[in-house]
Amino acid sequence: MARSWLDIDPSSDFSLANIPFGIISTPDDPARHVGIAIGTYVLDLKVLADQIGAHHLLPYGLGSNPAVFAEHTLNVFAELGRSVHRHVRERIQDLLAEDTTCPDLLKNNAELRDKALWPQRRVKMFLPMDIGDYTDFYAGYHHAYAVGVMFRGPANALQPNYTHLPVGYHGRASSIVVSGTPVRRPVGQILLDPKAEPKQPTVAPSRKLDMELELGCFITKSNPLGQPVSIDEAEQHVFGYVLLNDWSARDIQTWEYVPLGPFNGKNFATTISPWVVLADALEPFKAKGIENPTPVQEYLKEKREETVYDIQLEVDLTSKSSRIGSWR
Repeated sequence: MARSWLDIDPSSDFSLANIPFGIISTPDDPARHVGIAIGTYVLDLKVLADQIGAHHLLPYGLGSNPAVFAEHTLNVFAELGRSVHRHVRERIQDLLAEDTTCPDLLKNNAELRDKALWPQRRVKMFLPMDIGDYTDFYAGYHHAYAVGVMFRGPANALQPNYTHLPVGYHGRASSIVVSGTPVRRPVGQILLDPKAEPKQPTVAPSRKLDMELELGCFITKSNPLGQPVSIDEAEQHVFGYVLLNDWSARDIQTWEYVPLGPFNGKNFATTISPWVVLADALEPFKAKGIENPTPVQEYLKEKREETVYDIQLEVDLTSKSSRIGSWR
C-alpha cells in the first residue's frame, strides 16, 4: 500500500489500507454527515465533495451531486452497492497517497485541507446507520460450546442443529448504541438459589452482567419479500463491518430463556464502533474456516474456501481506578 502525505503512524489501524466510513459532526458543521478516518484525522467527505465536486469521488453515471455525503446516516451510500463503495474508497486512497494523481485537489490545497481535515478528538461520532433489524448469530464453534456448557453442561452444550445451519435470533434494534454510550445495569427476575424448590425468583439488578466481543455486519440493500439471497450472491450484499459488544445479563437470561430464548437478559444494550470497515478492506484477511464434519445442505455450500476472516480481536477491561487486563 502506498504511503500517505499525511503523517500516519505505521502502527495505526486507520492507514490507507483501511479507510473506514462513519457519521460525524464538526465544530464548523453540527449536522450529521459522512466522513472517513485516516491516521489520527477525520476527512470530512461532505466538505470535500462540495469543494472539489462529487464526480471526483463517485463513479461516472451517478452525477456530481454531493448529497450522498451530506446524509445523516450511511444507509444511502450503502445502498449504492459494493462496486460504488470500492470506487469511492479507491478515489479517497488516491487523494491521500503521497504520489496522488490529483495533487491540486487536496494535497496541495491548503485551504481545503484546513476545512476538510480534522483531528479525531475534535469530531463527534454517531451511530453510523439507521438500523431497522438486527440478527444475532450464534457463530463460532468454540464460543457456542463454552456458552452452552454454562447453561446445559458439557453433554448438551450444542444443540443437534448447530452444525447443520446458521443459528440466530432477532435482537432489539432500538437498543443498539455507539461506542461511549453508558450501559445501565438491567433489573429483572433472577434466581438467587437455583437449586431451591419451589423456584422463587427475586427482582433485582443483574449480578452476572457480561459482554461478548463480536463482529457486526451491515447489509447494503434489502431483498424483495419472499425472494431469498443465494449463497453465491450474499457477499455482494455486505456493506462493511463494525466491532460489536453484545451485552448480556446471564442471571436474568438463565431464568427467562426457556422455552423461547433470551428476552430481557439481552435486549438492554448492544454497543457498536462508530467506524464501518468496508468489506473490500478486509478481503486480504479472508481465510479458510475450521472443518465442519457435518455435510451441509446444498443451498449453504459456498464455492469459495476462504469464508472467514483471520483477524485478531482484543478486549481491554478497565475500571475507574486501573486497567484490569487484556484478552485476545
